[in-house]
Amino acid sequence: MMKIVLLSDTHSALDERITKYLEQVDEIWHAGDIGDMRVAETLEQHAPLMAVYGNIDHGTLKSKYPEFLWFERAGCRILMTHIAGRPGRYSKPLLEELKRREAPDMIVCGHSHILLVKKDPRFNALWLNPGACGNQGFHQTKTMLRFDIENGMPKNMEVIEWKR
Repeated sequence: MMKIVLLSDTHSALDERITKYLEQVDEIWHAGDIGDMRVAETLEQHAPLMAVYGNIDHGTLKSKYPEFLWFERAGCRILMTHIAGRPGRYSKPLLEELKRREAPDMIVCGHSHILLVKKDPRFNALWLNPGACGNQGFHQTKTMLRFDIENGMPKNMEVIEWKR
């Protein structure tokens, strides 16, 4: 079993309230718009970081992290990217990427600043967008997800939220 924290759209600001949720996790996943390498470095001090670059990420962030990240954890195949659209209204780059391999069990994305956990019937994948936990954007509530993966399945999904 793996314990995961999933966040996105920090936009160079890592709220100190996040720190307590990073304790005792196996990995931290960041679905893009990190904003500043210091945010990634701070996250890496707590647990290994799996991340993709977002549309505001440039320089070192864009060279260190890919646009699409395929990986497997505890029997679950994951595809992470920043801009994915939403189930039924996919971004063109995501559709092109999905043609290259067998469909993942989980599609992880960010960008919209809107929390969404939903089964995607077209690809039979769980769609996870943790919303946004940074200070930039229209969102009034900061959100992220915490969950376990065991035997290929996410379990104990928890939405963590707090007011901006």
